[in-house]
Amino acid sequence: MAARLLLSLLVLALAPLRAAAAELELLMFEQPGCVYCAAWDQEIAPQYPLTTEGKAAPLRRLQLRAPLPPDLALDRPPVFTPTFVLVADGVETGRIEGYPGADFFWPLLAGLITEAKAD
Repeated sequence: MAARLLLSLLVLALAPLRAAAAELELLMFEQPGCVYCAAWDQEIAPQYPLTTEGKAAPLRRLQLRAPLPPDLALDRPPVFTPTFVLVADGVETGRIEGYPGADFFWPLLAGLITEAKAD
């Protein structure tokens, strides 16, 4: 009886922790011929999965004109390429429209991830 009560209390205590750990993902909307997408691919893509940001929000590439997958909910459709959308459990939490260069991309993305984890 005491063991069952202890187990129930433990499950209740850990439930908020499980709910708070939203799964982050970085969506990259691109299209053929996008020179800024190519620049991102050259400057950022090779190292992205190795970075703190890449581990916190793995990259998922999507085509701009393709239908939005049903597991995603965006505030508005992307218009420009590249558009980077940070999602938590499939729901948009922030975005970067365009590629401003590596010097600006990293701090912008880090800020989005920090805000998403704070919510």
